[in-house]
Parts: sequence; structure tokens; C-alpha cells
Amino acid sequence: MTSPLLITIARRNEATATQLAALGHQTFQETFAADNRPEDMAAYLAANFSPEKQLAELENADTVFLLARLNQELVGYAKLHFNSTLGVEPGKATDQRVEVERLYVREDWIGTGLGASLMRRAIEEARQKACRSVVLGVWEKNNRAIEFYRRFGFKVIGQHEFMVGTDQQTDLIMRKGL
Repeated sequence: MTSPLLITIARRNEATATQLAALGHQTFQETFAADNRPEDMAAYLAANFSPEKQLAELENADTVFLLARLNQELVGYAKLHFNSTLGVEPGKATDQRVEVERLYVREDWIGTGLGASLMRRAIEEARQKACRSVVLGVWEKNNRAIEFYRRFGFKVIGQHEFMVGTDQQTDLIMRKGL
């Protein structure tokens, strides 16, 4: 019997952009609203999760979105950015890498294995494109996510600043060699 859960590569169109904007807004809000000022959350969400912004991201040739759907309903996604320079010192050559810029799962799907399925598929995509590593940034206070990434073999290699509205936060940069 086949699973009703499908993970596919997103089509680069307005309908997909609208769905990504809605789910990105919802999942970022669910995950981070309690730890951020409402005005900072509102500014971040407005700047990053409009359908127009998502369409521009979909149209970027170095970006691939993996969509997780259950019975046609979008329940999670991963945004992959190939040729990322995250964690690379200025002037240094990059290894061929993909950055998992987002791995978002609806709150009611956390703990079901959906995030792990998306991560396995992201690693598979990286291997298919002959990447040598996978990198990501994760908020230093998001212990659940940090532990999730560690289970996949990611290690902290540095940090960088991440703005949520006017609030400067610190993201850990994590890397997994392939």
C-alpha cells in the first residue's frame, strides 16, 4: 500500500507561491511568536512570506523547494539553496554545498517523522547534485531543532546574525559532510 504522504519538487508558479507564503507564515508564527515581540514578528512575516517573495524564491535557479503533501494538503516543506556560501569565510573557496534554508512542518505534524522525511530527501537531493556538504542556520535558542539536526550528523561550525524585525539574533551554522 502506498502512503498518502508525497514529497515532490515544487512547481515554479503563483499557486505554489501562495501556498508556500501561507504555510511559511503559519509555521514561523507557530514556532517563534512566543519568543519574539509581536512587532518584530509582524515585520519579519511581512518581509519574508508574501506570495510575491515566495514566487521570486521559486524562480531562483539555485533554489529547490521540496513540498510534503498529505492528500493534496501542504503540511511541510524544505527550501534548498544550492551553491550556498553560508559558513564560508570571505575569500575562501566553497565546497559544493546545499543550504537547507528552511525546513518547516506544521505544528500538528511535529513528531510524526515528517521533518525527518524532508531532511532525508534534502540530503538525497544534495547527493544527486554531487554536493560535498549540507549546511543550515538554526536559532541558538531552538533546542528542539538543534537536537534534530544533530541526529542527522550536523555539527556546529560557526554562527551568524539573523534579524527578526529589529531584533538581532544569533543562528548557529551547522554542517554535515556527505
